Amino acid sequence: MIAGQSHITSIAVEQAADAVFAYMSNPEMLNRWSFGTWETERLSDGLTKGKSIFDGSETLVRIDADAARLSIDFHLGASPDRLVPRIVVRVVPGEHVGLSAQQSILTFIAWRAAGMSDERWRRLTASHEFEVVLLKSFLEQLPK
Repeated sequence: MIAGQSHITSIAVEQAADAVFAYMSNPEMLNRWSFGTWETERLSDGLTKGKSIFDGSETLVRIDADAARLSIDFHLGASPDRLVPRIVVRVVPGEHVGLSAQQSILTFIAWRAAGMSDERWRRLTASHEFEVVLLKSFLEQLPK
């Protein structure tokens, strides 16, 4: 079993925190970087539906973004009444950690659900490790 009930991965980005937050909280961008919600479709009531790149299973996502805290909760589930905040993205302004204001830290935090197999948990953690690298590339191409 892969140890732990949570996984955290971070990366430094050459982009201001407000731009990183805007990108990460935009549901239109999910299909560019999220392997769990590929081929997204916007639904009503702030929901987005996407398919797993691994097995085609569908997941609903509701993004709960807090601009004041630069924190984004991704509520996930199979139905609108069963969404839970299992993924959190936090953007840390560069100047908070000794970097410039035109830099930031992008952090993913994921919690393992009780019924998640070791294989599925490994896919999620590996995906997040790669997704932050992919996001760094996209974010650093945005206008500054």
